[in-house]
Amino acid sequence: MSNTFWDQRYSGDDLAYGKAPNDFLSSMAERFPGSGNALDIGAGEGRNALFLASRGLNVLAVDQSAVGMQKAQKLAQERGLALRAQAVDLQDFDAEPHSFDVISSIFVHLPATLRAAVHKRVAAWLKPGGVFVLEAYAPDQIARGTGGPKDPLLLAPLEVILGELNALKIEHQAALVRTVSEGRFHTGEASVVQILARKS
Repeated sequence: MSNTFWDQRYSGDDLAYGKAPNDFLSSMAERFPGSGNALDIGAGEGRNALFLASRGLNVLAVDQSAVGMQKAQKLAQERGLALRAQAVDLQDFDAEPHSFDVISSIFVHLPATLRAAVHKRVAAWLKPGGVFVLEAYAPDQIARGTGGPKDPLLLAPLEVILGELNALKIEHQAALVRTVSEGRFHTGEASVVQILARKS
């Protein structure tokens, strides 16, 4: 989806996916390092990045939407949180190896080639002991109509994503149906995949 699509989605005064962090992200937070650097990819309007910042992490939020990143910065200021935000396409984003203690990818749906490349980079970006947390819609989500892409090429089953993360130790994996309630675009029973992985 284009920058223009996301800029339009985030242009309203409300928050497209709500204020609260993703349920899976927050449920895994006790497994994260309590300090250090974090990266939230596909950060949208910043709800998950701000959650990580509230836990004492030094967070970089990246998203292709400049509008979303501006809203994230504004929210950070309103909440008294430090947040670095960068409007960049993941095709063009890179970081130094061993840069991050936590990397989050929440409902980030990419073409297969780019997704695999990003997941390979994630393994390099993490510090030893660092954690990667992912929740995404599964391919059969398309039939539900409760959120997510309409293009099946942007959705991957659990086993494909696990294969892309084979450089990491998988601590949690699940493919399930759960109720997602995140703003007006993610609402209802949803087919999702969930992963928590750690770098040795």
